[in-house]
Amino acid sequence: MRLRPFIFLAALLTVLSACGSARTTPLPTATVEIYRDPAAAIAARVEDLLQRMTLAEKIGQMTLIEKNSLTPDQVRELAIGGVLSGGGGYPSTENSPAAWADMVNQFQRAALSTRLGIPIIYGADGVHGHNNLYGAVIFPHNIGLGAANDPVLIEQIGRVTALEMAATGVFWNYAPAVMVPQDVRWGRTYEAYAERPDHVATLAVAFLRGLQAPDIAPPNRVIGTPKHYLGDGGTAWGSSTTDNYQLDQGETFGDEAMLRAVHLPPYRATIAAGARVIMASYSSWNGQKMHASAYWLTDVLKGELGFNGFVVSDWAAIDQIDSDYTRAVITAINAGVDMNMAPYDARRFIDALTQAVASGAVSEARIDDAVRRILTVKFTMGLFEQPFAQTDLLAQIGNPAHRELARTAVAKSLVLLKNEDHVLPLPKDIAHLYIGGQAANDLGIQSGGWTIEWQGRTGSIIPGTTILAGIQAAVSPQTIVEYNQHGRFSGDPSAPDAVCIAVVGELPYAEGRGDSASLSLPPGEQRVLRRMEAACARLVVVLIAGRPLIITGDLPNWDALVAAWLPGSEGAGVADVLFGDRPFHGRLPVTWPRSLDQLPLGTGAGEPLFPYGFGLTP
Repeated sequence: MRLRPFIFLAALLTVLSACGSARTTPLPTATVEIYRDPAAAIAARVEDLLQRMTLAEKIGQMTLIEKNSLTPDQVRELAIGGVLSGGGGYPSTENSPAAWADMVNQFQRAALSTRLGIPIIYGADGVHGHNNLYGAVIFPHNIGLGAANDPVLIEQIGRVTALEMAATGVFWNYAPAVMVPQDVRWGRTYEAYAERPDHVATLAVAFLRGLQAPDIAPPNRVIGTPKHYLGDGGTAWGSSTTDNYQLDQGETFGDEAMLRAVHLPPYRATIAAGARVIMASYSSWNGQKMHASAYWLTDVLKGELGFNGFVVSDWAAIDQIDSDYTRAVITAINAGVDMNMAPYDARRFIDALTQAVASGAVSEARIDDAVRRILTVKFTMGLFEQPFAQTDLLAQIGNPAHRELARTAVAKSLVLLKNEDHVLPLPKDIAHLYIGGQAANDLGIQSGGWTIEWQGRTGSIIPGTTILAGIQAAVSPQTIVEYNQHGRFSGDPSAPDAVCIAVVGELPYAEGRGDSASLSLPPGEQRVLRRMEAACARLVVVLIAGRPLIITGDLPNWDALVAAWLPGSEGAGVADVLFGDRPFHGRLPVTWPRSLDQLPLGTGAGEPLFPYGFGLTP
């Protein structure tokens, strides 16, 4: 019994000695959650998190899925890194700001409930405003902004777009498009600012600067995605192998010097301006898919240009590399694609890449490089501190100030191409106005593709002001305005105190479905023009189109021609210029061909109908 105190004392000294030793030995890194510390350096947070991740969690971070193809439970189960809304990817309940915020937050809560709590990055194509969201302001498509050519204005548009997206939790915008189109038959022409790389670079940098400004929704940063790298604007007619496309997703021919001179400069400029994600192009260069090109994605983009963000694939674009899906995945990831937009099937991609790592076809070092890049962007965006929708901004969506900015952008984008006898601007007290054309009274047509739906849609698909409503509000109460979409009028459009306005346009389209062999108006709109040409003493044509159309034979029949592009939700901006409240400001950002023989740019004989940079001032 007497020995017990001594035994206890010896044991106690042993324990105390061990504890003293423990205080002088650093704890293993794995027990200190540096990645959760907002005060720690981003690089340290990334490395701490990376070394905690399993291979499955890393590959999950490299996976980007469309929201209709997975559930929040699957986000949790597979540790998915990104979710997106494609064109038309609005909530199944209702297309409202609150429903968007709730939808995105559900996915985000699932991501945060995973073992490591890594937030998802939620993306959408906000190419002319938060254009999938009903109620958002819809700005002119980029070709109109290229005509306006006002970097300050475009920076403001970037800020508004970021605010409206952040309100719904969409902190990743698949914009700006920095393609340099060389053939306006391309269905994506309207997504481009201009046909010249310096013009594109200046405006893309301005938009990116506005979109990514750190004071928009702190601590969040909304990030942009210059796209599509590289050469998508230079594809040759008939080279596409996708569906019935002709140019889109096709082949860009030419030497490396051409790619560097025409298509690379906007990427160099946007990287210098802080681009953190770049989307690869569906297109090919001299037989190789861009998604498969280690030279362009890794050697040039990440090496020569010093791009330290991540490369995301386009929608299921990796699938086009090889008929063997596993080989396609291996090729794309080794080439430099960091996050795969596999919109329909997360498990297929995850299984293929997991097998590729197991076989040694893709190294774990390459996986770590991709995930390191993705995590760095997520930390930079502030997602670990504030991952949810910024619902305090919901009231700003589509507010009057945002719509006034869009109206200003519309007015600045208009290009006056013909003005016989100075018919424009029109007096507000004109006695009679006769207005024809479906596009005069159709918000869907004036907004074009990428509006609520991928391909857009005709009709009142968004709140806004039609061009007709803008004209009706601009004229005096005494002016008699008669509208007939077919151009059949009960009054006398040939009277000396009357002017006719034909507002005619292309029907909405997007991507390769808009590739056009004819560059002509729909037959119904052409019939309207013929009727009004025959009936009207003075005819003003307002052309609603995503690109120049072949109008050489028609132009002599018109007294004035205005290129209004795809103005978006604020059609009153067109009326502002037609009636002289604002001056004509725009200049052509693309060459207007006289005939199809002059396409692509620089081919064919003779002068164009209107050169790049053309625009009249009354």
